[in-house]
Amino acid sequence: MSPSPAGSGRDLRTLPKAHLHLHFTGSMRPTTLWELAAERGMRLPRSLTDDVALQVEPDRRGWFRFQRQYDTARAVVDSESAMRRLLHEAVEDDAAEGSGRLELQVDPTSYAPFVGGITPAVEIVLDQAECSEAETGVSVGIVVAASRTRHPLDARALARLAARSAGQVIGFGLSNDERRGDTEDFAPAFRIAREAGLLSVPHGGELLGPSHVREVVEHLRPDRLGHGVRAAEDPHLLEQVVGAGIGFELCPASNASLGVLEHAEDVPLRRLIGAGAQIALGADDPLLFGSRLLDQYETARRIGLDDAELADLAASSVRLSAAPEPVRSRLLAGVRDWLAAPAPGDATR
Repeated sequence: MSPSPAGSGRDLRTLPKAHLHLHFTGSMRPTTLWELAAERGMRLPRSLTDDVALQVEPDRRGWFRFQRQYDTARAVVDSESAMRRLLHEAVEDDAAEGSGRLELQVDPTSYAPFVGGITPAVEIVLDQAECSEAETGVSVGIVVAASRTRHPLDARALARLAARSAGQVIGFGLSNDERRGDTEDFAPAFRIAREAGLLSVPHGGELLGPSHVREVVEHLRPDRLGHGVRAAEDPHLLEQVVGAGIGFELCPASNASLGVLEHAEDVPLRRLIGAGAQIALGADDPLLFGSRLLDQYETARRIGLDDAELADLAASSVRLSAAPEPVRSRLLAGVRDWLAAPAPGDATR
């Protein structure tokens, strides 16, 4: 199938969908970053003010450049009010793009020094999530994430904290550079989370290839893979992952920005769909990658997915979510209604 012209087909903004891969600081609006930095007298590097998407090499040096920018942006989130503002704006932005469910990933240790510890940091996030859900109508779940750059015992502490808030906290993740740490060492933390009923949603298979996906699957028993795009390089592995019912949180724009793919349109979406994969498109860190959730669906359309296939992707994102059943049913009905509505220029329907 040849790629569809950009903008053709039904309005993707009105397609109900779930957003399952978005990081807290990375969700920040550029204008909010600039405003908070100005209030604090912080001078931002040009890379955070030029409104150009990050582009780095797929190596340790490239990751360092990405992490340096992320850390610079995170430095402005130094208060409860800043945390609440970021979360609420993330939910508002999702609502504007047709997302009816947001599962936002937060590492509370990054904000704990400013609000009295990791427990208050989580409580602020959970309280604001509840407020923002009530105001916008977007269902919000929180994923507490550990970092590969910290000791695995820190991950266990976070898992116990997440487990105490199971319900609003819906999952436990593991992020940062996949080349850091030993995946097996984080298995006890994920066991704590699973026993509390939380989803296992670690990153894996973006910077590293199929062998890393195997390690993550074996030791962390994921319900969803953060990225997982490199599994497509090994048909047998892909078959195993799909057969195990593990979902993929695909983020085409960030794959391109981090040098995993040359272009976002190179994401092996067709190959994954053909293998029967359950897929949820995500924006990852739109502050740095210059591309939000709606852009990922537009990328899928440019690859050549028609409206029925795009509706299937949206429905898959909802099914992979931890949204309450009434929310899931409402969103899935909305997907069916979107596809049943006449397409632009279709006078025969």
